[in-house]
Amino acid sequence: MTMKRLFTVLAAMAAASAFASAQTVSELTSDFLTRTDIGAEWKLARRLHMDAGYELRTRGAMSDIADHRASVGLNYKITPGLKAELGYTFIYHHKATAQTWSPRHRVSAALSYTLKAGDWRFGLKEQFRVTRKGDANEYEEPVNALTLKSRFKVSYKGFKSLEPYAFVEGRNLLNAALVNATYSTSSNNWGNYSFGGYGFVEPYFNRVRGAVGAKWKLSKHNAIDFCLMEDYCYERNIDVSKDRTTLKSFTIDPALYTIASVGYKYSF
Repeated sequence: MTMKRLFTVLAAMAAASAFASAQTVSELTSDFLTRTDIGAEWKLARRLHMDAGYELRTRGAMSDIADHRASVGLNYKITPGLKAELGYTFIYHHKATAQTWSPRHRVSAALSYTLKAGDWRFGLKEQFRVTRKGDANEYEEPVNALTLKSRFKVSYKGFKSLEPYAFVEGRNLLNAALVNATYSTSSNNWGNYSFGGYGFVEPYFNRVRGAVGAKWKLSKHNAIDFCLMEDYCYERNIDVSKDRTTLKSFTIDPALYTIASVGYKYSF
C-alpha cells in the first residue's frame, strides 16, 4: 500500500470516527404496547396453506392507536422441516407527532427450518421485508425500507393442548439513509450537509427482541396465542430542514418496549 493510499484510508477512518462521535445518544425511553389479532388459515393443496388476518396495535400504555393491519399470505412446506412463506400486509399507520394517518405496504418472504427432538422443536427463520412508507422523508429514512429479521425459537409440544415457546430475534435495516456532513464543536451545529443516498454499506442492527408465549389449542379448528415480548430498539433519527439543505440534528434514540400480544386463529 502506497503512503498516499494509506493517508486516504486513515483520513476516511478519522472522518467517520468524528462523524460518529458527533451523533448524540438520547436518553433511554420506554413504553407499553399491545397487539390484538384475529386470523384464519386454509389448506389449499398438499403442503400449501393460505392465511389472512387483521391486527390492531396500540402504544402509550393503550392510550393511542399505532396502526391497523390487514395481511394475507401463503406458506409451502418444502420438506417436513423446511417451509417457505410469502406475504403482503396493508398498514394504516398513525403518526403520533403529526396526528395524521397514512397507508403503508409491506411484502415479505421467509424461509424457516424446524428440527424435532422428541417433544421439543428448535426453529430458525430468516425473513426479508420491503416496506413502502409513502409519508417518509427520503432524506431522513428510506421510502422503501429493506429489513432482515433473524429468529431462533424453541417450543415444547409435550402437553395435550398447550404449546409454550420462547424466541429471540434480531432486525437489521439494510438501506439506511446516508449523510455527509461535518460537525462544529464550537457552534454545536452541522455544516457542509449533502444527502448520500442509501446503501448496503451501512446496515445497522436496530432491534433485539426476546419473547415468551404459549399457543392454546381450544379444539381442532380454534387456537389462541398469548405472548409477552421485550424489544430493545436502537434507531437513528435524522432531522433535515424543509428545504433539504441543512442537517439540523442526528441522534441515536434507544428505546425499551414491553409488548403484550393476544391472537385468535380459526383453521378450516
